[in-house]
Amino acid sequence: GKKEGKGKEKAGGDKKGGKGKGGKQQQGKAKDGNKVSKLGLDSKKAEEFGDWYSEVCTKSEMISYYEISGCYILRPWAYNIWDHIHQWFDAQIKLLGIDNCYFPMFVTENVLNKEKDHVEDFAPEVAWVTKSGQTDLEVPIAIRPTSETVMYPFYATWIRSHRDLPMRLNQWCNVVRWEFKHPTPFIRSREFLWQEGHTAFATKAEADNEVLDILDLYSKVYEELLAVPVMKGRKSQKEKFAGALYTTTVEAFVPTNGRGVQGATSHCLGQNFSKMFDIIYETEDKSKDHVWQNSWGITTRTIGVMIMVHGDDKGLVLPPRVAPVQVVVIPIPNSKATEEGKKKLEEAASKLFDSFKAAGVRVKMDDRLNYTPGWKYSHWELKGVPLRCEIGMKDLEKDQAVLARRDTGEKVFIPMTDCLEKTQALLSQIQKDMLEKARAEFNDSIVKVTDWDDFVPALDSKKMILAPWCEEIPVEEDVKKRSASEDGAGAKTLCIPFDQPELAPGTKCFASGKPAKSWALWGRSY
Repeated sequence: GKKEGKGKEKAGGDKKGGKGKGGKQQQGKAKDGNKVSKLGLDSKKAEEFGDWYSEVCTKSEMISYYEISGCYILRPWAYNIWDHIHQWFDAQIKLLGIDNCYFPMFVTENVLNKEKDHVEDFAPEVAWVTKSGQTDLEVPIAIRPTSETVMYPFYATWIRSHRDLPMRLNQWCNVVRWEFKHPTPFIRSREFLWQEGHTAFATKAEADNEVLDILDLYSKVYEELLAVPVMKGRKSQKEKFAGALYTTTVEAFVPTNGRGVQGATSHCLGQNFSKMFDIIYETEDKSKDHVWQNSWGITTRTIGVMIMVHGDDKGLVLPPRVAPVQVVVIPIPNSKATEEGKKKLEEAASKLFDSFKAAGVRVKMDDRLNYTPGWKYSHWELKGVPLRCEIGMKDLEKDQAVLARRDTGEKVFIPMTDCLEKTQALLSQIQKDMLEKARAEFNDSIVKVTDWDDFVPALDSKKMILAPWCEEIPVEEDVKKRSASEDGAGAKTLCIPFDQPELAPGTKCFASGKPAKSWALWGRSY
């Protein structure tokens, strides 16, 4: 992995095997001898994005760095968010009639090599098992980078007739891609978690419909669960999935560093793989035909995009729908309070906690005595909890609680009796406000360009660019070369958006001067 350390510091990558600024929380001692971690972030999001991201991921207890570069430990705070995504998406695909299954993670070389374009694209990233103990294996075995070649030989034996179609399977699993690009927690890692759906149909029309149904679900994961706006579109020929007929995508964007991120992809494979793997069925009129296939996947990268888009200089900012804890209740006894007063405070806090819990709000009580209220506020802000509910002795006298929003910092005083109702309303409002704020930033990051001279300056000012394009591969490769600058790598097409502005007759490609076929969204990307 020598390539990894070279070049400028990228966003939140491994530093010296993962012992970086954010690698460990610094320990100090409080006056009473209790160990306290130094809270807060040393880096500013707008100034040192890479360091900031690495620190947020570790100090908020989302991940720990592992001794193998590019591999990360997902701690409960992160896995819990993945759980929410998993449960929601799994329920949605079951409603569509898709079944879960599980295939082995190993694949033999001859099967992996069956689809030429497909394997060429993945070959540099495939990890191989070559030994068992001290004995060399007779044939090396690959670890799946994706499972088309693992699954399709069996589709060929299971699918015989039109009555066996459609076959719609999905698996939740891990995959390994031994990349040498700069590793970044959640965004680019050598092992990641995902779901991969693999479906087979009798007709192209059915396959086309499913591609868009799944893409729609992916956009909802980002927009409705994670409050992250995305652009739906199709990938260029250069950027499409290796071996696919076409690829559709949801593209996210990180305004702070001007990087696009491929959010999730839904591919129509056409009949390409069914021809390679002989997946043939007998039609109703007794003739033979190859099936039409799709594959589609979304990964733990979703979590990284959410952190990058919403996080701030205090830490994570979590959307309520996926937050492991939606409300933290913090009772604040003061030193002058009587034992009876403290007991009343405790009872009031417990009563609130119980009412939240009974209503299905994910709630945590932080009544630890060895931490100050200020420390607790910082701790839960760093972890991104959407709402903080404080109750002090004065609040108790007034029969009220204080609700503080993580996203805006706004505080409201609420009568105890209205606390549950107000909390539920606020959680919905926060979810909505976070998406609206992020969408405004996303839209502000798109610039229309029709002339090459305006392209690189727009890139360097951290924008995505909507430009008329001839859709030719050599032109895209040329743009990538010509647009590389000190500020960053060259640009590529993020997608050709489904929502197309009008293309006036005679419009020329911004890069080649040839007739333009569409408006493409360009940007620097992960």
